[in-house]
Amino acid sequence: MGMFDGILGGIIGASATKLLDSYIEKQGGLQNVVSQFDTAGLGDTMKSWISKGPNLPITAEQIQQALGSDTVKALAAKMGLPTDKIADMLAQHLPHAIDKVTPDGKLPS
Repeated sequence: MGMFDGILGGIIGASATKLLDSYIEKQGGLQNVVSQFDTAGLGDTMKSWISKGPNLPITAEQIQQALGSDTVKALAAKMGLPTDKIADMLAQHLPHAIDKVTPDGKLPS
């Protein structure tokens, strides 16, 4: 089972949840995804999702900036949805998902 199964499954569907888990695994884990956000200048945004405080918002454009437009396009193709729809879904749901898998304000080991 992936880390997002129970959290995102009801929100964006089981296949999207598996896809997100697969993406994180291919990146070498959540820590590497955090590094991608840091590199894209969105480290404070990601840190807000991990911390116990309020989550900072993120836009679809920032999602594409952090993950890379090719990655978002690949995720969209696998889901059979337009790229902008996937980016919007990630912008809406990823902060909550990261927040839920880091309840103690720390990345899972």
